[in-house]
Amino acid sequence: MADASNIYVGVAGYFGKPDHPGKVGVFQRAAKGGDWKHVLGNVQAFTVFVHPGDPEIVFAGTNDGVWRSTDRGATFRRTAFPDDKKEVWSFMVDSRDPKKMLAGASPIDVYRSEDAGQSWRKLPTPKIGTHCKGPFASRVMRLAQHPTKPNEIFAALEINGVMHSSDGGESWTDCSEGLIKLSELPHLKSKIVSDTTAEGMLDGHAVTINPADPDAAIVALRMGLFRTADKGRTWQDMEMKRFSPVTYGRDVKASPTEPNTLYTALSVAASSHDGAIYRSQDGGKSWQRFDKVQVHGTIMSIGLHQRDPSQVYIGARYDGEVFGTQDGGQSWQAMPLPGEVQHIYSVACG
Repeated sequence: MADASNIYVGVAGYFGKPDHPGKVGVFQRAAKGGDWKHVLGNVQAFTVFVHPGDPEIVFAGTNDGVWRSTDRGATFRRTAFPDDKKEVWSFMVDSRDPKKMLAGASPIDVYRSEDAGQSWRKLPTPKIGTHCKGPFASRVMRLAQHPTKPNEIFAALEINGVMHSSDGGESWTDCSEGLIKLSELPHLKSKIVSDTTAEGMLDGHAVTINPADPDAAIVALRMGLFRTADKGRTWQDMEMKRFSPVTYGRDVKASPTEPNTLYTALSVAASSHDGAIYRSQDGGKSWQRFDKVQVHGTIMSIGLHQRDPSQVYIGARYDGEVFGTQDGGQSWQAMPLPGEVQHIYSVACG
C-alpha cells in the first residue's frame, strides 16, 4: 500500500530560538520514493492530519487557523476559520460522521466543523483552571474519542494537564487533580519554565484510547505515560522506565489496524538529541523498542497509516530528520527534509 500513500511533515518555529532560520509549513512526498515538496510555506504547521475516511483530504493546524487540502496535499487553502492568527494543534474526526470534526487550539479552545473541515465555529471556551503559568499559552495537543461512547473525549494540554468531555466537546471537566497529586512524588517533580514542580506532570503532549481497553485513556507527559480508567479522576504511572532508558513522552497512539497495539515516542527531554519508538502488543503491559535508527533530536511525532500497519514514520525535532518503515519495522529508511528547516512537530501518512 505504500505505492498509494503520501507522507506529510509539519514544521514550525521553536520557542526560545526566535531567530533560528529555515523553512516552515508542510512538506509532502510519496511514500514509495521521490523528492519532498514544500507544499505550504507561508504559515507554521504544528500538526498535519490525514482524514481517516478520505486520504484526499489533508489538514494543517497552523499559526493562522486551519488549512486544508483536497488533492492529497499538493495544494492547501485556508478554511473558513473564524479567528485570525489562532494556533491550531490537533484534529479529531467524529467516528459517527466523517463530516464532523474537532480542532484543538492555543490558547485553550475547541472548534467544530460539520462539513469535513471546510468551515469551523468555536465552541464554548473550556472552563479549566490555570495550573501552570509558563512562557506560552497552553495548547490542546491531542483529542481522543471513546470507541463506543463517542460523546466522551479526552484532550491532552501542554503544561495544563488533561481535560474530558461527556457531551462531544461542548463542555469540559478538568482531569488534572490526580496528575498534580502524583507530582508530589520526588521522582515526578519537574520545573523548567514555570513556578511549580507539578509542571512536568501537567506537560501533556498526546492522549490515546486503545479500542481493546475502551474505558481507559493513556496520556503522554514529560514524566512518562500515565493511564486513567475512571475518566481522569485518578491516574496510574505506567512506569516506562522498566522498558526504556528515556521516558519523556511526546507521542502515544493506538494502532488503527492492530488490536491491542500501542506506539509511543520517548526521548530525553523537549530539547535533546536522542530518542526511540516503543511498541506494545499487549495494551501497554510491556513494551519493546520498535525503531532501528539513531535520531539526533527529540522524537516529536509518530505517523501511523490508517489501513496499512506495515507503514510507520517518525520525525525528530532537529535537522529535518524523518525516518520510516514500510515492512512493519524490519527495515528503516532515512528521509530527511531538504535544505534548512525549522523544527519538526508532526508526521502523518495516508
